[in-house]
Amino acid sequence: MISLSTSNAMANLSIMIGQEVSVENLRLRQVSMDEVAQLMGGPEALTVGVYLTVSGSADGHMMLMYQPAIALAFVDLLLGQELGSTRDLGEMEQSALGEMGNVVGSSFLNAMADSVSLRLMPSPPSVTMDMAGALLDIIAADVLLTQDEAYIAETTFRTSDQRMSGVFFVIPGDSLMQALEQSAGAVL
Repeated sequence: MISLSTSNAMANLSIMIGQEVSVENLRLRQVSMDEVAQLMGGPEALTVGVYLTVSGSADGHMMLMYQPAIALAFVDLLLGQELGSTRDLGEMEQSALGEMGNVVGSSFLNAMADSVSLRLMPSPPSVTMDMAGALLDIIAADVLLTQDEAYIAETTFRTSDQRMSGVFFVIPGDSLMQALEQSAGAVL
């Protein structure tokens, strides 16, 4: 299921930016919520997050997290600009990152929904730059009441001339976690 959702997400992202995007070094694993901030350099590391909630037949949360320099490079890629052109995240830059989050998140959810026979929909994306711990606090209050685990996909995106690394994580709500556990072959 992961290879299908990754293929769909990269095909859609490639169409969006007008050049081939591939994923290298996709490492997927289940981690504690405490580990997520460490992946970004610790809870106080400045991080850009693209956050989406999941609703429909089941609920959950998704967030793409990048170091600021990587997020700025993605903006340049998305807007067809020379690398290093974007220096801050204004409204247009946040919109570009949000659209990338929407494309990647929707592709991932569609593949997951098909594999577990659920209807899953992402919310509009929210883009924020803050400390990694603060970004995770957006989700933690809701999630930590029922679970302390997340699924993390550490990825390196590659175009013909660039490589950019980031973290994509999915925190399924109880109903989605149960569906994933019950569906043979659909476990992330």
